[in-house]
Amino acid sequence: MNTPALVPQRAGAKTSRFALSLTAAAALAALSTPAVAQEAAKGEAQLETVVVTGVRASLTKSLANKRTNDQVVESVVAEDIGKLPDNNVVEALQRVTGIQVTNRAGGEVGTISIRGLPDIATTWNGRNIFTASGTQVALQDIPSTLVRQIDVYKTRDASQLENGIAGQIDVKSLRPFDFKGAKLSLLARGTYLDPAEKWNPQLSALASNRWKTDLGDIGALVNLSMVKTDYRNESVTPGAMVPFTSPNASEQPAGYTPLQRIFDNNVWTPGTYTGLPQKAGSTLNFNGTQRPYYLARDAVFQSDVAGQRERPAANVALQWQPNDDAVYTFEAMYNGYRDKSFNRLLFTFVDWWGNLGANPAGTITTFPGTNVIKTRTVNDVYSFNSGDYTTSATDSYIYALNGKWNIGDRLRLDGDISYQTSKYHSEFTATRIDRVSPSVTVDFHSGGGNMAFKFNNNADLVDPTKWNVAQFYDNANRNEGSAATATLNGTYEADWGPVKTLNFGLRFDSRKASEANRTQSAFLGRNLASLGAAYYHVNSNFGTDISDVPRTWIEPNAYYIRDNIDAWRKLYNSVDANFLTTDKLFLQKTFDVKEDTTNLFVMADSEHQLFGRPLRANFGVRYVQVDTSMTAYSVNATTKVVTPTNGEKTARKFLPSLTLRYEPVKDVLLRFNYGETLRRPGFGDLNPVLQLSDDVSRVGYGGGSGGNPGLEPTRSKNLDLTGEWYFQKDSALYGTVFQRKIEGLVVPLRRRIHVDPANDPFRNSTSGGDHTNGYDYVISSPVNASNGKISGLELGAIYFPKGLPGLLDGLGFQGSVTRLTSSQNVPTADSAGNIVSQLESPFFGVSKLSWNATLAYEKGPVGARLSYVRRAAFLAANEAALFANPIGIWRHPEKSVDFQLTYNLNDRMAFDISGVNLTNEMQQQYYKFGDAGSPELTNFGTVQTGRSVSVGFRWKL
Repeated sequence: MNTPALVPQRAGAKTSRFALSLTAAAALAALSTPAVAQEAAKGEAQLETVVVTGVRASLTKSLANKRTNDQVVESVVAEDIGKLPDNNVVEALQRVTGIQVTNRAGGEVGTISIRGLPDIATTWNGRNIFTASGTQVALQDIPSTLVRQIDVYKTRDASQLENGIAGQIDVKSLRPFDFKGAKLSLLARGTYLDPAEKWNPQLSALASNRWKTDLGDIGALVNLSMVKTDYRNESVTPGAMVPFTSPNASEQPAGYTPLQRIFDNNVWTPGTYTGLPQKAGSTLNFNGTQRPYYLARDAVFQSDVAGQRERPAANVALQWQPNDDAVYTFEAMYNGYRDKSFNRLLFTFVDWWGNLGANPAGTITTFPGTNVIKTRTVNDVYSFNSGDYTTSATDSYIYALNGKWNIGDRLRLDGDISYQTSKYHSEFTATRIDRVSPSVTVDFHSGGGNMAFKFNNNADLVDPTKWNVAQFYDNANRNEGSAATATLNGTYEADWGPVKTLNFGLRFDSRKASEANRTQSAFLGRNLASLGAAYYHVNSNFGTDISDVPRTWIEPNAYYIRDNIDAWRKLYNSVDANFLTTDKLFLQKTFDVKEDTTNLFVMADSEHQLFGRPLRANFGVRYVQVDTSMTAYSVNATTKVVTPTNGEKTARKFLPSLTLRYEPVKDVLLRFNYGETLRRPGFGDLNPVLQLSDDVSRVGYGGGSGGNPGLEPTRSKNLDLTGEWYFQKDSALYGTVFQRKIEGLVVPLRRRIHVDPANDPFRNSTSGGDHTNGYDYVISSPVNASNGKISGLELGAIYFPKGLPGLLDGLGFQGSVTRLTSSQNVPTADSAGNIVSQLESPFFGVSKLSWNATLAYEKGPVGARLSYVRRAAFLAANEAALFANPIGIWRHPEKSVDFQLTYNLNDRMAFDISGVNLTNEMQQQYYKFGDAGSPELTNFGTVQTGRSVSVGFRWKL
């Protein structure tokens, strides 16, 4: 079965001190040569129209940005100063055409994709930003109150960043020249989350002003935000499928007993894409004889996570315009993340065979026409509960200085230098208590996609004398990243025949990243009651909306254990002396990487007449050179000797782009876009050092992963054809057909290796088999061994009818639908890792159909929005290659009904109330590959995310 991961990971990191000197920034700006600007001055003046109020004005501005941009772009514009319609950037984008979101847990949306692809270039005011050693920023870390506008680029020209085959999301923050004078804004909001049943605060403040001085116009802005969230996530999960012998004695293979689990990999092969056949009477070959088998889950478990999350954020901007030809902007942003979570886990195996009574066949039922067990009762099953405590922290800082200059009448230059750092640190401790439970009865599909189970004596679940203290896991991670970037872009009004404008630029980025970790475990073997009541906790009121499962159980008190962690480690005698330095547990670095990227681009704009109507063309090429050097560190499991391995790699690419923009009739636009983009390998995917995991499922071999330093960038060739009709100022119909042909997709390949005892980190393990002579591990490594294609159709509309009577005046509609098809070849390998066959699979995260509809209302002091967002089922991930079920993990269709109402008390004060997931939808999964598997036969898990309701008050001056 798929056991919970022992070290939760977050794609990101950060940790530094927010050192920001306004006087230093002003001095640096003063040293820059004044000689330019405006376009800047013109652009800054135009930004006065960006600060809009109301849903209708926000949508009108987004349409204007879409209409005037050469690229296919969607925008979300703040309804008022620093006020997007949702609490963070990801939630604000879920109603954008072509955007799909998922993982609605902990009171927020966690994952975003553009047209089904998650590989997105994330930028802040046009600058690439990231979290720790990752390639993207965690957009949910950016609160909406810091944002003026979000642009989603689905196509890009040669002047834009080449990375991110899905597209680019540019988050624009506020600057003092966005306003005519002084501005002050305060926001206080409380959000009630169910099932945590707690109110959570969100506070933000903005202060901005600008002055005319003898040195020119000067402006300063400070924007601060803090969001705190107490959340609770509840889930129930049946384990993965494994085969068992027949319950009938006459059908038993030699040496087996009825309903015994079949571990012998010579009889069956774990991890095949379609799994073992599920028809009644299916057989396996036992030493030349076909015998029937049955499929059942190896375990059931439920998880109850209580957590507290904090997100502090700040944005500072200074601007100076010494004359009409120059503008300088210094800005800095900090965003942080803090999370503490206690996972109360109840886990029991259900694959024991030693005590089934005189009639094993009477202990099971099957789904009609299949060999899949629906219900069963098993005795003497091994169970464990776990108290898992995770703390994680991210701190990211970015500092930037930008100058815009007008050089004469024809040349405009834009120079930018920036530096950013990001650090992520997490610590994870887990203490398990275990026992042999007398009996458990399970219904693997009791209805609604859920499973149900109960023990014969639930009182044992809260009795500390029935439980023994077993394993202790003590892990930590630290990821760090930094980047120094310099760019210089220019626009020259050439007027060379058909070429009207020539754009050019260069960019140099030097990126550094590193990762380190610590993994330790130990075993105690004492009765829980002997340690005292402080060391255990009784969980209660679990999952009343999910299914018939235990509501109360005992687990180690992870809060108390973490507060007394030194004493707990001594009790286990678990701290290896090699991990102690200056009273702090040492983290062993796994890799250091330095990546230098050089970009050059040239791009021309031209204008023509076609049938008497304007045709604009934009064509260019971008050159990319990436020089990567990495040092990977492997540690001998016995001697602890660290061995570094060095490697270098250079990749060069030319990426062309072409955009045609034609207006055949007034207010109708047609666009054609061709461009090429890249997805660079993640730094962790380049690290060749093996990370091994124990054989906790007792299948006869462990698992593991290792990177591939030879990975090449994935390349995408992108085609878009768009039509747009702007039939009135605040209304439009638009549609796009598109295709992405992607070469060199990174996919995992598995190979089986034998690790000798000296290098086996689990040589003393009690979870798996005999490690005396070493052990086998199945290793998954990434390779560029797949190509794919994704194509689709988008349709969208924004419409505010004219002349509606009475109170209906002000009613409008926003909606979109996206239809996607995707496919990629999936290679399969033999035990040595050689590719032996190819299968076809859809992309991860791609729903064939997704759509959203919003009724908007704006009249007088009242603004309202009622939204419905839905996406069809999609392939979310693949299961570990250890089991007999289909390997694909599919998500059920997901939807959310949201509501927001704003009442403006006057021009300065507003009150709002909103609700998310009002229909209390759940997230559910099931196993499927091709025609194998279904939501009924191979249901997987259910997560209860709950509703949320917010009440807020805003004041501005």
